[in-house]
Amino acid sequence: MHRYRSHTCGELRASDVGTGVRLSGWLHNRRDLGGILFIDLRDHYGITQLVARPGTPAYEALDRLSKETVVRVDGKVVSRGTENVNPELPTGEVEVEVGEVEVLGAAAPLPFTINTEDGVNEERRLEYRFLDLRRERMHRNIMLRTAVIAAMRHKMAAMGFNEMATPILSATSPEGARDYVVPSRVHPGRFYALPQAPQQFKQLLMISGFDRYFQIAPCFRDEDARADRSPGEFYQLDVEMSFVEQEDVFQPIERLMTELFEEFGGGRHVTSPFPRIPFREAMLKYGSDKPDLRAQLELVDITDVFEGSQFKAFAGKHVRALPVPAVQDQPRKFFDQLGEYAISLGAKGLAWVRVTEDGSLTGPIAKFLTEDDVAELTKRLSLAAGHAVFFGAGEFDEVSKIMGAVRVEAARRAGHFEQDVFRFCWIVDFPMYEKDEDGKIDFSHNPFSMPQGGLEALQTQDPLDILGWQYDIVCNGVELSSGAIRNHEPEIMLKAFEIAGYDRETVEEKFAGMLRAFRFGAPPHGGIAPGVDRIVMLLADEPNIRETIAFPLNGNAQDLMMGAPTELDEARLKELHLTVRKPQPK
Repeated sequence: MHRYRSHTCGELRASDVGTGVRLSGWLHNRRDLGGILFIDLRDHYGITQLVARPGTPAYEALDRLSKETVVRVDGKVVSRGTENVNPELPTGEVEVEVGEVEVLGAAAPLPFTINTEDGVNEERRLEYRFLDLRRERMHRNIMLRTAVIAAMRHKMAAMGFNEMATPILSATSPEGARDYVVPSRVHPGRFYALPQAPQQFKQLLMISGFDRYFQIAPCFRDEDARADRSPGEFYQLDVEMSFVEQEDVFQPIERLMTELFEEFGGGRHVTSPFPRIPFREAMLKYGSDKPDLRAQLELVDITDVFEGSQFKAFAGKHVRALPVPAVQDQPRKFFDQLGEYAISLGAKGLAWVRVTEDGSLTGPIAKFLTEDDVAELTKRLSLAAGHAVFFGAGEFDEVSKIMGAVRVEAARRAGHFEQDVFRFCWIVDFPMYEKDEDGKIDFSHNPFSMPQGGLEALQTQDPLDILGWQYDIVCNGVELSSGAIRNHEPEIMLKAFEIAGYDRETVEEKFAGMLRAFRFGAPPHGGIAPGVDRIVMLLADEPNIRETIAFPLNGNAQDLMMGAPTELDEARLKELHLTVRKPQPK
């Protein structure tokens, strides 16, 4: 017999009754019922119930061992009997009567329980992540991630994509976040950068003649954590294709996402095909460029209705309305709670009216609306008895942010929200440029994107009117990926960067490799990079991305288990030609 096991803890069935077996695993739980000891033994594959009877060596050994001790047991498979079957376990028809026990790894007192999902705080869980990963939910999430990545590889290869690796040590990149840098020992005063994405390299692969590339790529960005963003590192399905337009990129990715979410989504419906929504339309209708389409409500721009209005709260401001049907049975509390929610987002309040049976409006601001206002709102918003309308007024971006969130919350509360569904969409036609806080023109998305209209658009149009061949894929309000048709012509690239304030010499220096490659015959190409962590987060129905990563950093970009980041001793700093200058305490 094998040194440690003849079977796994998820393998035994009724057909094994009478068989002598050897199992190894962790002591998951223990129950003493009428002097008979029952042990749940757990390994990667499942749980098998052990039984030890008083007066036996096995009973004495198992009775004193702490939970999570690793043991090997020898015993015989016996039937539990019909009345004792556990239907929740695949092994629930049998148990193993233990004859011999060997301790393989003793366990110290546990900092938290493993066999229940108690409310231990995240910092403690990350400090003892090796224990946290033993919990059923976490173990299931990591195995889901493994299966999803394996499926991605299989499906991409089946569609003619070739997996290739790109460098980890590289040069800095203008991806929009801060780089993690690595000092060079052999080149004093110089630094490598960990890739924020394999952007330039995958484009160079296309220029090198490889037609369809993909990679499960590690990416590194020195940015703050969010629920859907892990600080430090993340993984993406990096994709690039030659001789393609926008729709050519959409087709394989849409097929991939549909198949992945149907296969691993637990029966939740995947809506297909994915609608294409222009960026500006998304901002107007949903208040966001990553709309949650499960919310079956839309915002309506009614700024023109109140131009020149005497109602000071709306006059001269951008005004957005959210009509919500079938709220006739909602109490005043419904309106008050939505108002409180808007205030929590930074609003000063949330104006609203309700449509009565005779078509008139009632509510806090109804008295400020003229007959013409009421008539125009009724027509524009298709109002009927039982409807309510919520209003937001202010600057465009501020109103979009607040009313976009109110849209989703109102849909949830009023029953206009789809459950158990994955609603995808493509956001397209992003502005190529935007103004930063200082009023300077800067790239709004990916600087390597091809502008719609090419060089002529860059030379003749207002930069803020130029659209890029840029796109995002969004699911249930979560941005899964950004992508673009790339700028592959040197003069267009130089002009695009010039508009953003980069002179020719700077661009030639920073992107010498790219520009040199473009000048030797570059094909039209484009790509995308869906985030693996976010995909698994949605499939696992987890609210936080760290629940789908085996060993994530905490919100402060620290590894509490391994103690990273660490300080270097003077000898190592000297070898790297570095001097540390710590900030002075305030």
